[in-house]
Amino acid sequence: MARKRKKNQSKMRHLVSKMNPRSPIAEQYRTVRTNLQFSSADHELKSLIVTSSGPEEGKSSSAANLAVVYAQQGKKVLLVDADMRKPTVHYTFRLDNLNGLSNILVGDATLQDTVTFTDVDNLDVISCGPIPPNPSELLGSRKMEQFIKEAKMAYDIILFDTPPVLAVTDAQILANICDGSMLVIRSKQTNYESAEKSVEVLTSATAKFLGTVLNDVEKKKANYYYYYGT
Repeated sequence: MARKRKKNQSKMRHLVSKMNPRSPIAEQYRTVRTNLQFSSADHELKSLIVTSSGPEEGKSSSAANLAVVYAQQGKKVLLVDADMRKPTVHYTFRLDNLNGLSNILVGDATLQDTVTFTDVDNLDVISCGPIPPNPSELLGSRKMEQFIKEAKMAYDIILFDTPPVLAVTDAQILANICDGSMLVIRSKQTNYESAEKSVEVLTSATAKFLGTVLNDVEKKKANYYYYYGT
């Protein structure tokens, strides 16, 4: 029992932008938010995918913290866990994962049925829901397009936490029906070839590739996060 509890706790992520909004890391997330707004100045950015080259590079924590700083700006925000292979958003916000995006995409639930209000003003969350056997097909379905269209009517911005772009096709599929995409890479972990290939995949998608976040930079070199716009 103790081992199981410890495992579950290790999956919980602390939202630094919520818990310590004056910290250097939170400030860097606000910088990312501002740069995304400038990068998309020529078109409205209402749906954004956040992905990475591979696992453990920080894309889920980046998506969650970015959602928080958008909400703190007064935007009405929806964070959607579209990683229907290894979902984590429900851990971050201490939710169950019984009903979520997968339920919507198979026609068992609506946006209103699955949305969860958080203790962050203006921020709502939809978890992954039961893990389906065919995530790529569901994400590329007409129901997904309908969901995004409906969510855009209710929210200022929708952020999608997606699987790593080089591992499966899910992120690229969503990038073809969203307004923009952002790549998260980890200092001293992501190799150059993987990052370059990820950028190629995202720039070939319909959504505008808006830039790259480099995280886990040594404190003595920077305030943890860099943003590279395109």
